[in-house]
Amino acid sequence: MPINGYVEYKSREFCNDVKCPVQLEMNAHKLGSEEYEKIRQTCKTNCKHTAREFHYWLIGKGYLIVKPEK
Repeated sequence: MPINGYVEYKSREFCNDVKCPVQLEMNAHKLGSEEYEKIRQTCKTNCKHTAREFHYWLIGKGYLIVKPEK
């Protein structure tokens, strides 16, 4: 649920911003196409970036990571 006054992270925003070569290849194909999904498997099983890189990118872009208290 969005928080008033804030925007949510958009899927693949990090990948596109850091110009991930896998993402750039995916961008050359129609979303959901067979070729797109084949390339996407790399993201699912062998991502070229680390959680640490993603975390620091989020911080650098001003994102907050929040969750409900309960």
